[in-house]
Amino acid sequence: MAKRGGFPGGMPGNMNNLMKQAQRMQRQMEEKAKEMEEKIYEGSAGGGAVKVCVSGKKEIVSVKLSEEVVDPDDIEMLEDLIAAAANEALRMMEKESSQVMESLTGGLSGMGLPF
Repeated sequence: MAKRGGFPGGMPGNMNNLMKQAQRMQRQMEEKAKEMEEKIYEGSAGGGAVKVCVSGKKEIVSVKLSEEVVDPDDIEMLEDLIAAAANEALRMMEKESSQVMESLTGGLSGMGLPF
Protein backbone atom coordinates (compact mmCIF):
# COMPACT_ATOMS: atom_id res chain seq x y z
CA MET A 1 0.00 0.00 0.00
CA ALA A 2 1.40 3.39 -0.97
CA LYS A 3 2.13 6.02 1.64
CA ARG A 4 -0.06 9.07 1.71
CA GLY A 5 1.61 12.33 0.75
CA GLY A 6 5.02 12.72 -0.80
CA PHE A 7 6.76 10.34 -3.12
CA PRO A 8 8.17 6.91 -2.29
CA GLY A 9 11.93 6.64 -2.01
CA GLY A 10 12.61 9.97 -0.35
CA MET A 11 11.54 12.30 -3.18
CA PRO A 12 10.54 15.19 -0.86
CA GLY A 13 14.20 15.73 0.06
CA ASN A 14 15.21 15.62 -3.57
CA MET A 15 12.39 18.02 -4.42
CA ASN A 16 13.68 20.47 -1.81
CA ASN A 17 17.16 20.29 -3.33
CA LEU A 18 15.71 20.83 -6.78
CA MET A 19 13.78 23.87 -5.56
CA LYS A 20 16.93 25.31 -3.94
CA GLN A 21 18.86 24.81 -7.18
CA ALA A 22 16.07 26.48 -9.16
CA GLN A 23 16.05 29.45 -6.78
CA ARG A 24 19.85 29.75 -7.00
CA MET A 25 19.65 29.62 -10.80
CA GLN A 26 16.95 32.30 -10.77
CA ARG A 27 19.13 34.60 -8.63
CA GLN A 28 22.09 34.04 -10.95
CA MET A 29 19.95 34.80 -13.98
CA GLU A 30 18.69 38.02 -12.39
CA GLU A 31 22.26 39.09 -11.56
CA LYS A 32 23.47 38.35 -15.08
CA ALA A 33 20.47 40.16 -16.60
CA LYS A 34 21.31 43.23 -14.53
CA GLU A 35 24.97 43.03 -15.63
CA MET A 36 23.89 42.68 -19.27
CA GLU A 37 21.64 45.75 -19.02
CA GLU A 38 24.64 47.86 -17.98
CA LYS A 39 26.90 46.70 -20.83
CA ILE A 40 27.36 48.67 -24.03
CA TYR A 41 27.64 47.00 -27.45
CA GLU A 42 29.08 48.77 -30.48
CA GLY A 43 28.16 48.01 -34.06
CA SER A 44 29.75 49.63 -37.09
CA ALA A 45 29.13 49.93 -40.82
CA GLY A 46 30.79 51.52 -43.80
CA GLY A 47 34.24 50.42 -42.70
CA GLY A 48 33.79 52.09 -39.32
CA ALA A 49 32.41 55.36 -40.74
CA VAL A 50 29.21 54.82 -38.75
CA LYS A 51 29.23 53.50 -35.19
CA VAL A 52 26.17 52.85 -33.04
CA CYS A 53 26.27 51.86 -29.38
CA VAL A 54 23.36 50.11 -27.70
CA SER A 55 22.83 49.11 -24.11
CA GLY A 56 21.79 45.72 -22.82
CA LYS A 57 18.36 47.31 -22.39
CA LYS A 58 18.15 47.50 -26.20
CA GLU A 59 18.41 51.29 -26.20
CA ILE A 60 20.61 53.27 -28.58
CA VAL A 61 23.01 55.26 -26.41
CA SER A 62 25.16 56.92 -29.10
CA VAL A 63 25.66 57.35 -32.83
CA LYS A 64 29.03 58.43 -34.27
CA LEU A 65 29.41 59.53 -37.88
CA SER A 66 32.63 60.23 -39.76
CA GLU A 67 32.54 63.46 -41.76
CA GLU A 68 33.15 61.66 -45.06
CA VAL A 69 29.94 59.63 -44.69
CA VAL A 70 27.73 62.72 -44.34
CA ASP A 71 26.72 63.51 -47.93
CA PRO A 72 23.63 65.72 -48.24
CA ASP A 73 23.06 64.29 -51.71
CA ASP A 74 22.95 60.70 -50.42
CA ILE A 75 20.92 60.67 -47.21
CA GLU A 76 19.58 57.20 -48.02
CA MET A 77 23.06 55.64 -47.82
CA LEU A 78 23.63 57.24 -44.41
CA GLU A 79 20.29 55.96 -43.16
CA ASP A 80 21.16 52.44 -44.34
CA LEU A 81 24.56 52.58 -42.64
CA ILE A 82 23.05 53.73 -39.35
CA ALA A 83 20.46 50.93 -39.47
CA ALA A 84 23.15 48.34 -40.31
CA ALA A 85 25.39 49.49 -37.45
CA ALA A 86 22.49 49.49 -34.98
CA ASN A 87 21.41 46.01 -36.07
CA GLU A 88 24.97 44.71 -35.71
CA ALA A 89 25.19 46.08 -32.15
CA LEU A 90 21.82 44.53 -31.27
CA ARG A 91 22.88 41.16 -32.71
CA MET A 92 26.06 41.27 -30.61
CA MET A 93 24.03 42.00 -27.49
CA GLU A 94 21.52 39.22 -28.23
CA LYS A 95 24.28 36.70 -28.94
CA GLU A 96 26.02 37.41 -25.65
CA SER A 97 22.72 37.34 -23.78
CA SER A 98 21.87 33.93 -25.26
CA GLN A 99 25.32 32.57 -24.41
CA VAL A 100 25.09 33.79 -20.81
CA MET A 101 21.62 32.33 -20.30
CA GLU A 102 22.64 29.02 -21.88
CA SER A 103 25.66 28.80 -19.59
CA LEU A 104 23.42 29.36 -16.56
CA THR A 105 20.68 26.94 -17.56
CA GLY A 106 22.97 24.30 -18.99
CA GLY A 107 20.82 24.01 -22.09
CA LEU A 108 17.63 23.39 -20.10
CA SER A 109 15.76 26.06 -22.04
CA GLY A 110 15.30 23.63 -24.93
CA MET A 111 13.15 21.43 -22.70
CA GLY A 112 10.18 23.79 -22.65
CA LEU A 113 10.99 25.23 -19.26
CA PRO A 114 10.21 28.92 -18.63
CA PHE A 115 13.89 30.01 -18.48
